[in-house]
Amino acid sequence: MTVPASVDALIDQLLAFDEAAEIARIADRIREYLRRHLRRRGLVVAMSGGIDSSVCAALAVEAVGRDKVFGVLMPERDSSSDSLAKGELLAAHLGIQYAVQDIAPTLEAIGCYRWRDEAIRNVFPDYGEGWKNKIVIAGGTSGQINHFKLVVADPSGRLLEQRLGLREYLQIVAATNFKQRIRKTLEFFHADRLNYAVVGTPNRVEYDQGFFVKNGDGSADLKPIAHLYKSQVYALARHMKLPAPICTATPTTDTYSLAQGQDEFYYSLPYKEMDLALWHYNEGLPASTLARRLQMTEQQVRYIFEDIEAKRRATAPLHWSALMIEPVSGPVPKPTT
Repeated sequence: MTVPASVDALIDQLLAFDEAAEIARIADRIREYLRRHLRRRGLVVAMSGGIDSSVCAALAVEAVGRDKVFGVLMPERDSSSDSLAKGELLAAHLGIQYAVQDIAPTLEAIGCYRWRDEAIRNVFPDYGEGWKNKIVIAGGTSGQINHFKLVVADPSGRLLEQRLGLREYLQIVAATNFKQRIRKTLEFFHADRLNYAVVGTPNRVEYDQGFFVKNGDGSADLKPIAHLYKSQVYALARHMKLPAPICTATPTTDTYSLAQGQDEFYYSLPYKEMDLALWHYNEGLPASTLARRLQMTEQQVRYIFEDIEAKRRATAPLHWSALMIEPVSGPVPKPTT
């Protein structure tokens, strides 16, 4: 087989699928779930302006119509202004009703920013008003145990970086997890008042690698794109002719005040290469195949495969329901797919 000239060509070759047929299949399954299992009359989607939530909102409209989809936009003080703008652009494009609620006052009240800043000052004592921050991951792609570094920018824009201790890392992450959990609380509020179901927005890599917050963005009534690689989600967005700023946007976490790519915070690779790595791993292909295709060494690819396995092990509990001391008879089992 001829090696494609670019990663995009490789994705087109390996992850190609019938977009129209997939949209129809997902829409049919959503309608079935609403009617037979969830018994709700519509869908709530939190719209961040990112590709995943945007495609989920468009699929929701495809499934039940614009009059039965409600969007929720929930910015806070660290959100990019582009996120709100793209969310509103999408809502107008789809013609759905939506609400904008700034969650910063709620986060302030429960101590999100205070707990985070306290941990940051343990590393950078001068951190304060006008400073920005993010966390970046390191180690996994070189065969080391993953560890995290804290990056801050002072008011002049000067960047400083320091490896995070476990205590500070856990406190910063625990504090920022408030953001996803407060958003999910609001989604379920609107779902309850409208008798709608909540749509979860993880793609396959996020779902597989545990890139979500338990009882936060990991919580939903249905997850329509959890079987699709992110490159395939972009393909659906283009096929459905979503606005260009959404179709061409680079994935970000939009959680920290400094600009932060998802690959910086969590993954081993940028999303296109990560899609390909996970696909090769899931297909049981040898490291040499991916190494040749991405022009890496076999050892580098083995480290990436080991990192995939490590994240699966570490995040498995995020997928679990609450553990029971013994089985309890009575609850209706989840529908099979």
